[in-house]
Amino acid sequence: MNSPLQPGSLAGKTALVTGSSRGIGADTVKYFAAAGANVVINYRAKAPRAEKLVAEIEAAGGQAIAIGADLTDPASVTAMMDAVHERFGGLDILVLNASGGMESGMGEDYALKLNRDAQVNVLTRGTELMGPGGRVVFVTSHQAHFIRTVPTMPEYEAVASSKRAGEDALRALIPELEAKGIGFTVVSGDMIEGTITATLLERAAPGAIDARKEAA
Repeated sequence: MNSPLQPGSLAGKTALVTGSSRGIGADTVKYFAAAGANVVINYRAKAPRAEKLVAEIEAAGGQAIAIGADLTDPASVTAMMDAVHERFGGLDILVLNASGGMESGMGEDYALKLNRDAQVNVLTRGTELMGPGGRVVFVTSHQAHFIRTVPTMPEYEAVASSKRAGEDALRALIPELEAKGIGFTVVSGDMIEGTITATLLERAAPGAIDARKEAA
């Protein structure tokens, strides 16, 4: 695949991408690895899928490890960061890609726990491994970023609101990050068909994705 990063541009850097065993997260770690970074693939439950991605990156000459962690569990996040420190000595790039809230069998507060509270904790723990010049990237959707001004699908509204709450909580930390020389960027994009969020939304409300496109 064509990479937006120049080969070698991230040589010597270490990047952790949450929720990166599939979808956008997986593409992101592959781009980083192709640019020379050591990459950490985070997953919640699907170890074989994450290890397959590690093998793919290593076969292409990159450096990668997979670490399972429940981001809503502070102890699990601490263990993940300890493993990153032990393997690579520090962290240069943290991409907060993982999100959720439409999964079945989770508590009513799960979306807020994952999309706000966990994001803040992962950033806090991750930036402890960073020095000046580090970068944190928060990945969100247009549906969440603009939730206060642009209505979204009813089935997605609670998740979108929780992701916006997470973005706000992270933005509140910008002065602390700047004092440490760490940059913060928000990347927002439209919902992508075939990703887990779009798949779960279509399952919960058949036809919702097509209806949204027709209304756009």
